[in-house]
Amino acid sequence: MTVYLARSCTAALFYTIATQGAWADLTAKDVWSDWQAYLTSVGYEVAGTESMSGSGMTITDMSISMAVPDSETLVQVDMTELKFVENGDGTVGIMVPSSIPLKIAGTDGGDAFSVNFDYTNSGLAMMATGSPNDVTYTYTATGLEFALASVTAKGQPVPPEVARGKITLSDVAGSTQMQLGEMRNYSQRTTVGSVTYDMAFDNPEGDDMAAANGTVQGLAIEGTGIIPLEMDPENVQKMLGMGMGGNGGFSYASGSSNIQVNADGEQFQMNSTSQGGGLQFGMSAANLVYSLVQKGTAVNVVSNQVPFPIALNMAEVGMNFKFPVTKSDEEQDFAMGFNLSDFTMSDMLWSIFDAGGVLPRDPATIKVDLTGKGKVLVDIFDPAVAEAMDSGETTPGEVNSLMLNDLLISAAGAALSGAGAFTFDNSDLESFDGMPRPAGSVDLKLVGGNALLDKLIQMGFVSEDDAMGARMMMGMLAVPAGEDTLTSKIAINDEGHISANGQRLK
Repeated sequence: MTVYLARSCTAALFYTIATQGAWADLTAKDVWSDWQAYLTSVGYEVAGTESMSGSGMTITDMSISMAVPDSETLVQVDMTELKFVENGDGTVGIMVPSSIPLKIAGTDGGDAFSVNFDYTNSGLAMMATGSPNDVTYTYTATGLEFALASVTAKGQPVPPEVARGKITLSDVAGSTQMQLGEMRNYSQRTTVGSVTYDMAFDNPEGDDMAAANGTVQGLAIEGTGIIPLEMDPENVQKMLGMGMGGNGGFSYASGSSNIQVNADGEQFQMNSTSQGGGLQFGMSAANLVYSLVQKGTAVNVVSNQVPFPIALNMAEVGMNFKFPVTKSDEEQDFAMGFNLSDFTMSDMLWSIFDAGGVLPRDPATIKVDLTGKGKVLVDIFDPAVAEAMDSGETTPGEVNSLMLNDLLISAAGAALSGAGAFTFDNSDLESFDGMPRPAGSVDLKLVGGNALLDKLIQMGFVSEDDAMGARMMMGMLAVPAGEDTLTSKIAINDEGHISANGQRLK
């Protein structure tokens, strides 16, 4: 351990000294070469005229383009001039035009189309520091804007009043580090004071229209990753095998949105607000990970299909999953979860099915947290495998164990909770009609079930006979554990026998 530590410290010291010495050697050409290498590695074609001067390099008539796979569409960005200015202290300033056009053009069913955007910036300052194989870009801008400029369809221009779209970012600051070796490593962090968007489409031949606008405050974006020096977007599995991977996400402090739709005489309006949230994701040869959460959400809907406004509120809503994606004979972890906390709706919506106010209108909650182990039988992102999965010719994997860490369904004065764990014998598909034979148990608790049944009878939703059958079933599967409280332990042994609270059912 001591030898390893000494070697590590020596290597780190050498790297630090070498890096400090190389910082002064970063040139305009180094930065431009890094741009070219990155853009071409992800599939873009880069063209432009290079000219050197005493203070750096200028690229004129620059074009960045990419043909969209399996289509006749081309994406192209043009810059009249791009400058890399050497500051004399080992840093390179990057000067881009205040307005940059972006064009998407192609054919759809033989008809030509094009969509043109303008990307503009104000107060943009960008600088590169580091060494040729380890470049850090820092940037700030008072404002960035991405706006729809023009559209043509079937070779004809679309009037500007038919379609509009604009996204505006203010108070932008961030940094991106690019490190080159056998792979390209990157890490980035960006903060945005606010994001606003405004989009709309009006059908010139009728009353149909759609519009959306909104804001996001306090946006923070971050991510790290490893990508091959030459990308192959059509074979993700191959790149994962080479070591490609990454993780990142974003968070925000608050947001609001408004949506309006008029289609075939049906009118719909919705506005929503939230008190923050975020998204996190990760991808590697090991697994695919995703999580989403939104807090303090309020939604209001008005539609001519409903005679009154609809109002919904949620303290928190979120979901998460983790799935392995690479074939392996070893068991791998997976996870799934969903959370809807303190959900409430307006009295007008309650009145549709409970005009008399019989049911308690306490906030409702649904929580499910599952983890487990399983085997992936195929490489999920292999193009040939994906085609076979779509046609149902192959089974992607098998579940070996499943753990219910938390279950809570609480609504209308009743609450069902539980936890448990099961293993699965995938060699036995007969005992449970094609499903792998489970073994394990789950503990459940129901509070307020009988009171809810009484209220449903009072409302006419459940008949006395149906309620009696439900109570008999609860009596068979559960045991009393207090006032209007039932508990149950459902178990399945290795022979496939099912029991409830020790009483065999199968």
